[in-house]
Amino acid sequence: MKKPTYPIFRPDRSPIKTGEGYWMIGVDRNNEVAFVEAARLYDLSDSNFAEHLESLKVFYADPTKLAHPQDRCSCTAPSARNITGKVVYHGDVWVRSDVRGRGLPKIMTGIVRGVSLAMWAPDFVCGLAPRWSLDKDIYLTAHYEPGGSILRLVEENIVDDDCLMWVTGEELRSQIQHDDNSQLGSRLCISAT
Repeated sequence: MKKPTYPIFRPDRSPIKTGEGYWMIGVDRNNEVAFVEAARLYDLSDSNFAEHLESLKVFYADPTKLAHPQDRCSCTAPSARNITGKVVYHGDVWVRSDVRGRGLPKIMTGIVRGVSLAMWAPDFVCGLAPRWSLDKDIYLTAHYEPGGSILRLVEENIVDDDCLMWVTGEELRSQIQHDDNSQLGSRLCISAT
């Protein structure tokens, strides 16, 4: 069962302007949805990811109108204050239960990063994930820190304590432009068996 979708990707809470977000959907042989992941672009030229989280602007287009008075987000991950400029947030990952355990989140993360690089040339790509998923090496991540988002969204019925994971734009460009069979490149190969 999928956890509630963060308002980040809900048009009634945080509309995404054309060219500033996308959903990636993978289907099986029967054309049934097997996985989903989304990404959106934030301009944090005058701010940083920690401030954007704590102000609830990551979650709501207008927190003063849309957030519940008891909604809270705290970010203690030190690196979040250095995540500025063009920032891509990727998240709302869902993998259907019968195809879990096959490495799809790593493949999806690699594809999202490649598409985001091609579309936006971001300064950072980041996401939030529970510690257990990072301990199990579920996602393709360059860096992560605990305290990324200690979150309570009352009306959304969301209570999470997630790690911040990120890659810099420079690291991403370096990984994508690497000519040989780099680890990232081999992770992006999908077999059609």
